[in-house]
Amino acid sequence: MAQTILLIHDDTAVAKVVQNALFGSSDGPFVIEWVRRCAKGLARLSKDAKAPIAAVLGNLFLPDSEGIETFDKIFRISPHIPILVLSSSQHENIAKQAIQHGAQDYLLEDNVDEPAIAKAVCNMVARAANTEALLIEKERAQVTLNSIADAVACTDAAGTITFLNPIAETMTGWRTEKAVGRPFSEVFQIIGINRQRIVNPMALVMRGNVAASLAAGCVLIRPDGSESVIEDSVAPIHDRRGDVTGAVMVFHDVTQVRAMSQKMSYLAQHDFLTDLPNRMLLNDRLSQAIVAAHRQHQQLAVLFVDVDRFKHINDSFGHMIGDQLLVSLAKRLVASVRNSDTVSRQGGDEFIILLSTVAHAEDAALSAQKILTTLGMPHRVGQHDLQITLSVGISVYPDDGNDVETLVRNADVAMLQAKDKGRNNYQFFKPRMNEHALKRQSLESGLRYALKRQEFVLHYQPKINLRTKTLTGAEALIRWRNPQQGVVFAKDFIPVAEQCGYVVQIGRWVLGEACRQRRCWLDAGLAQTPVAINISAVELRANNFVESVHAVLEDTGLDPNYLELELTETVLMQDPDSTATVLRALKELGVRLTLDDFGTGYSSLSFLKRFPIDALKIDRSFVRGLCTDVGDANIVNAVIDLGRNFHLQVIAEGVETREQFLALQAQSCDEGQGYYFGAAIAADEFARLLGAKLPTAVLALSNA
Repeated sequence: MAQTILLIHDDTAVAKVVQNALFGSSDGPFVIEWVRRCAKGLARLSKDAKAPIAAVLGNLFLPDSEGIETFDKIFRISPHIPILVLSSSQHENIAKQAIQHGAQDYLLEDNVDEPAIAKAVCNMVARAANTEALLIEKERAQVTLNSIADAVACTDAAGTITFLNPIAETMTGWRTEKAVGRPFSEVFQIIGINRQRIVNPMALVMRGNVAASLAAGCVLIRPDGSESVIEDSVAPIHDRRGDVTGAVMVFHDVTQVRAMSQKMSYLAQHDFLTDLPNRMLLNDRLSQAIVAAHRQHQQLAVLFVDVDRFKHINDSFGHMIGDQLLVSLAKRLVASVRNSDTVSRQGGDEFIILLSTVAHAEDAALSAQKILTTLGMPHRVGQHDLQITLSVGISVYPDDGNDVETLVRNADVAMLQAKDKGRNNYQFFKPRMNEHALKRQSLESGLRYALKRQEFVLHYQPKINLRTKTLTGAEALIRWRNPQQGVVFAKDFIPVAEQCGYVVQIGRWVLGEACRQRRCWLDAGLAQTPVAINISAVELRANNFVESVHAVLEDTGLDPNYLELELTETVLMQDPDSTATVLRALKELGVRLTLDDFGTGYSSLSFLKRFPIDALKIDRSFVRGLCTDVGDANIVNAVIDLGRNFHLQVIAEGVETREQFLALQAQSCDEGQGYYFGAAIAADEFARLLGAKLPTAVLALSNA
């Protein structure tokens, strides 16, 4: 493709030489545009022509312009186009001055020939093309470096800054024009995670001629003192011969990434609700503590803490209140131990405490007692003052285990033993507890399928009118015909069912089965006496409990007068307002309500006025000592008088001897129940009892 050469000259002879030289050049083809005045040359250069000018040949002394000003005018309008000055000998000094102002070269017209002109123009055009290519490449590289998201800094072989892209300017706090020429260590101040200065990485890679990276967690300090955590890579810069001429560093800010990583790591090791260490972090700390205890020949202790009947809190007040209570418990637990100890939440209402060092096992007992006392004080949650108890199991290293899993498992076993011993206490692990735990695990596993396999059965214990010696009703008592263990009594599996969440389902079955059986007896024309069943706190607070009772009565067609529900004082004490509402709804159905185990709880006499109770049941522990202990006798007499004053029926349970029967009869107790009158028997046996002529056929009273 022909290249256009602009010739600005007013001498025809010289113009002719130039034209001849370029027309015949083997490096062409060239197209010559010839103008005689500077103004016309400037006009051509400024015009957006289809054929761009590849080079300018011109004389600086023209009719409309003279001297170096002529060159400056041309150069100003087209600084990117190479200019060759054609000058007379007398004006050679002006031509040299033009070189200083940007001209590529000059030729003297006095002895110039066509080959010299052709060679000069061809070289000039070639150099211009190469220069333009380099400029384009440099410009493209500059745009690329300025566009990438990472910061880029370059130094020369002496270690001084030669380039910063905009991101590097922002991160270092240095403008390029101020940074260029300064030592790298002055512009790029970095320290390690331990706050120690780091050796200049640019110098290191140039010295070793290998790429490298900064140590993890390096901190870049800006002139204003602000900091950011960075990651980088550094590499040497080589020339065409392979010699190191400098270094380049590419780096980026990882402050937020590092903060997010630390946050994610923290969240992965801490409980989201209480912010306590979770199982993963506890296991790590316990592992380290075991190693330290082994090395120093010391002991450590693991406390497994479980909130007693926590499900009742959730059922009564909702999970939001339950969560707030857990937060309160967590804070008190942390305040109850040393800073060197670890309190962790395992999930639900379970906490595990690592006492990292204990001089004696008794130290763990002191900590456990402190926890029981501190956490047993009322917790103000919302508008509620909640009082809870805990069961605590303790295992001690190395006696109770040499690894994390064994210590935690044995502490858990000891905690279950604490629950079996009445809750609100602590127990040290003992090897025999494992047998108990295995039995409990077997019970829990069996309960999961007991209803489906129809392994439950109800037995009925008679209630007797102590004055007339007649049958007045029965209490339905559940038995579990366990395929492996035989008949299991309620006291041995109901607590497990409560903790495993099966008690509501079992309770619904007892309610339905007792009502169905009572309906069958009525249909058979047997005695019209009520049947009583025990209701736990979990059942009473379960959703739609009243509706479920009503539904069972409707389904079986049983009159509500034939159903009696027995509740303990402890049940009434938990959320009295809610309990009163439920009991009133049950009374509206026509169901009888009995306060069971009276005298063993902590309720006040106001409860007897507040709740719609029909009967009081004297706890068997007082009846047992009725004839041998003055205190028990006084309590029994007081309860009978209390029932009479509140117009409540009084029932004595656990009557086992004739002496007890006569004493109760003498104090005008209304009813009795116990082995003296008969044990709980199967439904068909109880049906025969209902069909017998009373009072002469009442079991143990035949000789009364």
